[in-house]
Amino acid sequence: MKMLTVENVSKTYGEKQLFDHINFTINEKERVGLIGINGTGKSSLLKIIAGLDAPDDGKITAPKDYSISYLSQQPELDLNKTVLEQVFHGDAPILKLMRGYEETLLKLNISPSDPKIQEELFQWQKQMDALNAWDASTNAKSILMKLGIEDFTKKISELSGGQKKRVALAQVLIAEPDLLILDEPTNHLDFDSVKWLEDYLSRYRGSILLVTHDRYFLDRVANRMFELDGGNLYSYTGNYAAFLEAKAIREENEAATFEKNKNLFRRELEWIRRGAKARSTKQKARIQRFEELDDKLSSGKQAKEKLDISLNGSRLGKQVFELKEASKRYEQKIILEDFNLLVKPGDRIGIIGKNGAGKSTLLNILAKKLPLDEGEFIIGQTVKLSYYTQESQDMDENQRMIEYIKETAEVVETSDGKTISAAQMLERFLFPPFTHGTPIRKLSGGEKRRLYLLKLLMTAPNVLLLDEPTNDLDTQTLTVLEDYLEDFPGVVITVSHDRYFLDKVAEQLLVLRGEGKIDSFYGNYSEYLEKETALEAQKAPAKSTPPMKAPEKEKKKRLTFKEKKEWEEIDEMIAGTEASLEQVASEMAETGSDFTRAQELMKQEKELNEKLEYLIERWSYLAEIAEQE
Repeated sequence: MKMLTVENVSKTYGEKQLFDHINFTINEKERVGLIGINGTGKSSLLKIIAGLDAPDDGKITAPKDYSISYLSQQPELDLNKTVLEQVFHGDAPILKLMRGYEETLLKLNISPSDPKIQEELFQWQKQMDALNAWDASTNAKSILMKLGIEDFTKKISELSGGQKKRVALAQVLIAEPDLLILDEPTNHLDFDSVKWLEDYLSRYRGSILLVTHDRYFLDRVANRMFELDGGNLYSYTGNYAAFLEAKAIREENEAATFEKNKNLFRRELEWIRRGAKARSTKQKARIQRFEELDDKLSSGKQAKEKLDISLNGSRLGKQVFELKEASKRYEQKIILEDFNLLVKPGDRIGIIGKNGAGKSTLLNILAKKLPLDEGEFIIGQTVKLSYYTQESQDMDENQRMIEYIKETAEVVETSDGKTISAAQMLERFLFPPFTHGTPIRKLSGGEKRRLYLLKLLMTAPNVLLLDEPTNDLDTQTLTVLEDYLEDFPGVVITVSHDRYFLDKVAEQLLVLRGEGKIDSFYGNYSEYLEKETALEAQKAPAKSTPPMKAPEKEKKKRLTFKEKKEWEEIDEMIAGTEASLEQVASEMAETGSDFTRAQELMKQEKELNEKLEYLIERWSYLAEIAEQE
């Protein structure tokens, strides 16, 4: 059995202890979800395991032939390579083989009659046959298609940030290592891609270690959970739901121990105040025990701090937003066309759709960052807007945290009417006092997002526009943010691919279908998906030409003339269909890099399978009647 073992690993970043002598193993076929509040060292731990960073102490052991592939939050790609070149770039033997074959194929396209290149291609083909790499090559292109990348010849420099992340994801999936390490793999993926990735990872033959904010994804993929908390690593068996249950039990036990220690602490405090003299060994031991207990209780209090964002908001009048016959085109693409929208006080709206459908553009229009091409946009006089963007554009990386927050306000009012300082607000957002002078550039990605969120909420908005708010925020911060939004008296409009977040926050959905078509749905995301699935199921029978099952009628006594003829020929038809399927499978194995041909063959294969299923159903139906004659 192949396994990776982490023994007594420690890591400090500046003055901060990320983890202290942690131990764990990752066994074959384990799918481990790693969670913890931003800044606890999740990404640092992934990099150490991937061999991209070194621990301060401890060691990581694995078999010599143990392979690891790592997807970072911000992957570094070669901008001069094409999509296909980047995907096949890597040290895994199968990647080297496919890269060599594809490069030789390109050379042959330029010089088709060159005998040296022809011989070189022949040698690559022999190696592809030996390692059965044809399936891997077709699989690579299929993965890219599933992730929404269709032009394989495009340069990496021409791709958007989201497309680059998807190419990097395809690259690590294709390598099929013993351990697949994924840092926020669902960022920039639409629902269909996330669902496909869920299914793919659930069938993955190796081990997986992943960090993700998507709790539905975590629940469906993981079979073991790690939690980084206070420098320690806790291990739980099961998925995210099992983790929540086990953690609740652990914290209840810790609370009981904490209360017991607190009572002991009071008794020790009374004794120490009476002026204990450290003369005898017994007294020395007791004073030492008091100091240890004091440290334990202090660290316990620190570990139990919770994120608090109970901030006051501004009054909102009856009029919020209204779009009348709004139209917007962006780079030859229709985003809105004669679109009407009335946003009322208290509305909770989620905006969904495929990547590139114009979700962020619609938010930018509502934030008055983009003008309409046609139509009217009316905004209420009492609207006080805060817009949480994906980029956190107003952050000066050299600025210190406390200065950044004080730009908004020196003091703020909480929902219970109390006034607190900017420094106290940072503490409520889990930034200890000793970190307040830290330059923003030293924060983790998630900590920057949490700081940015605090600054926006300190402006006391009554309308919140949120563009992918779940990206880079930890699950604990998201849980508290969701609770805050539930009680928020104003309007919330959010773009998100996170199904869990939308289920908890949105009561109405705007579904961007593309080409300016926008549907409204009243309900949460899961209800919307159930409706869509039901509609697809209703349409499915109409798509297939032959009925999948013979209609249920009263049993016949004998075959009609037409059915007798069909009964005589059906065995031959089944055999012919099976032979055609074998021929298609054979051709698919020989398609090589001709993905267009591969797609045609996959379509043929699907049609032949449907035909075969229908013929077998008919054979059973006819055989039952023939036996009665």
